[in-house]
Amino acid sequence: MSGAGSRRKGHDFERAMVLRFAEVFGADRVRRGLQFRDGAECPDVIAPALWIECKRGKRTNPRAALAQAKEASLGKGVWPVAVCKDDKEDAVVTISLEDFLDLLREWWSTRGA
Repeated sequence: MSGAGSRRKGHDFERAMVLRFAEVFGADRVRRGLQFRDGAECPDVIAPALWIECKRGKRTNPRAALAQAKEASLGKGVWPVAVCKDDKEDAVVTISLEDFLDLLREWWSTRGA
């Protein structure tokens, strides 16, 4: 696949992830984070409390995607998450165990159990 085709495939995946996360948070709270040439860091998908990096390709590297999200989100008070989709496979989410346990604690505490 050409460079332009790969970029388009990645952008299409980001747009699809915006729609999926909007199902949870609402369309007014989720959007694509467009990286500009000014060096400003922003996630691929902007959603409440999450720094979402998206990767789409023949064989993605979830660990590298999570490392990118962790580095970029450092000190911003959000959970870094990588959403990766290999060709002809379902998308998977990668998050560190400690961050996942924090999310579960918050979720469980809001249930009133």
